[in-house]
Amino acid sequence: MSRPAVVLDTVLDAVGNTPLIRLDRLAAKHGLKCNLLGKLEYMSAGGSVKDRIAKRMVEVAEKEGKLIPGHSVVIEPTSGNTGIGLAMACAIKGYTVIITLPQKMSLEKEAALRALGAEVVRTPTEAAWDSPESNIGVAARLQREIPGGIILDQYRNINNPLAHELTTGPEIIEAVKNTPSTAQHPSSGKVDVFVAGAGTGGTISGVAKAIKKTHNPDCVVVGTDPVGSVLALPETLNAATGSYIIEGIGYDFVPDVLSREEGLIDSWVKTSDAEAFAAIKELIRSEGMLVGGSCGSALAGAFAWLRTGEGKKIAETEGKNVVVLLPDGIRNYIGKDWFLKMALEAEPSPLAQTIAGIMNRSDSLDVQTMSDGDVTLNSRV
Repeated sequence: MSRPAVVLDTVLDAVGNTPLIRLDRLAAKHGLKCNLLGKLEYMSAGGSVKDRIAKRMVEVAEKEGKLIPGHSVVIEPTSGNTGIGLAMACAIKGYTVIITLPQKMSLEKEAALRALGAEVVRTPTEAAWDSPESNIGVAARLQREIPGGIILDQYRNINNPLAHELTTGPEIIEAVKNTPSTAQHPSSGKVDVFVAGAGTGGTISGVAKAIKKTHNPDCVVVGTDPVGSVLALPETLNAATGSYIIEGIGYDFVPDVLSREEGLIDSWVKTSDAEAFAAIKELIRSEGMLVGGSCGSALAGAFAWLRTGEGKKIAETEGKNVVVLLPDGIRNYIGKDWFLKMALEAEPSPLAQTIAGIMNRSDSLDVQTMSDGDVTLNSRV
């Protein structure tokens, strides 16, 4: 579903319609014969998959009369990306926005929110979801005390999964169906496996419904959940506790919009920060995609599932299509320690060592000053 080549009325018309891209180099590196495809959501106007739900929640609330121009104040507890999507939509529509954001979330997210005109209130990362000090608790307090305050509530709002059932899922289906099978790239013509991380759970629930109910009921849907979160099933998978660095996925409670409908999400994989960061580095270096942290979790989960008994059958079958949802880009994490360490503190490559050797030779360059004052560098190699 490509974006029409016309002049758009607002940036909200540039939400979604993101590309589905082959990850052939990465697949070959991991010995996969199946097609590995990435749904690249940082190409959406606000930079993440959450643009979709923000747009829908605001537009539906307007239609239902819940948002009143000149009066309503949109308040939302978020990990950041939903907040950015809401702030973008509300900047266009003229609503005031307050975002409550745990301290763990990046400074880049706060900067983007403030640039869009939102007020940002930081809350303790360690606060339990039902604590008055959590971002959810603080949002509820602000909603009670600020005239016109309204929480659209991505954790319970049916328009969260609906946005993905009506847009993200159909886009994936259409892209796969419209891409012909060739000798170079054989295809089943179906989405055979869909892999996504779970935060609120709206993305994986909505896309799973679109695929299974309108396209391929036999599609295997795999959810990834960070170690320390409690979203995976069976619950025994959640035995390991602790904190995790990855942002935007995992919770200490199960949001209402994460479907527990039997047969919808078929399998869960737990992922660690280390696995996620390794996958991010691979994806950036192999495919040139400047993706964010939770993309690494989804990709690491996909690789882990493809090593299981059921997954191996898919991995070893040419033409099977495995789609991984890549939620956002690196923009929001440029200043995070994990990214700076990966980008700036990596072991020097052989080429870097060669360059350093050239630059460290004190007699390698001869500086000549021309009569007009220009400077030229002549090699004396």
